[in-house]
Amino acid sequence: MSDELTVVIVDDEEPARRLLRDDLERLAGVTIVAECGNGFEAVKAVAEHDPDLMLLDIQMPKLDGFEVLELLERDLPIVFITAHDEHALRAFEVHAVDYLLKPFSAERLGEALERARERIDRGGGAPPVEDLVASARPEEGHLERILVRDGSEVRVIPADTVDYIEARDDTVAIHAGGTSHLKAQRLATLEERLDPRSFIRVHRSFIINVDRLRSIELYAKDSRIAILSDGAKVPVSRSGYARLRELL
Repeated sequence: MSDELTVVIVDDEEPARRLLRDDLERLAGVTIVAECGNGFEAVKAVAEHDPDLMLLDIQMPKLDGFEVLELLERDLPIVFITAHDEHALRAFEVHAVDYLLKPFSAERLGEALERARERIDRGGGAPPVEDLVASARPEEGHLERILVRDGSEVRVIPADTVDYIEARDDTVAIHAGGTSHLKAQRLATLEERLDPRSFIRVHRSFIINVDRLRSIELYAKDSRIAILSDGAKVPVSRSGYARLRELL
């Protein structure tokens, strides 16, 4: 890393961004490359500026801080900014560079940036994004939407419109309404957050929305396929068939 630390500020409150900007501008060796008022802007800013560090608010409308992390598709050092320490404390203990509990002083901000520099200089810039999200995100209900990054843009897919999800190496293909969307996520991670009453893993590489299931047909001895309402055919393993029978 160069001596200059490039930083993206993400906070939905303009006064909070202004205070952060003023404090950062007083620190030597820091360049603000973007200020973002929402999560959509944050995802785009990281893609365009490739910063060294993100100062990230957690509670924001449209996309919260955890959803921003899911969409980054790169391991970026994070300093959480929050008025609620129950969200960020667990992440800090496990992965994050630091967390700043609002209101915080300019001195405390400087300490967080020094921690960031030290970690980056050690070559330990950031953990895998999925690990950070899993550690930080509080327990909550099932996913109602799936967020997919398309270049610097973000697509929002309501969960109930998904037909099936397919594992492809380190990504998943989300099939919804005749369109496929690629998301950098493990199938098992996505499965954990979907409603198990609606989404069943029928094969090691496939999850289906049971509301889209039209029939199950015998394909060969001990082999079955699920026929979905749009005509898509999805393989069903023996364990997947047992899960379907239990649910249906």
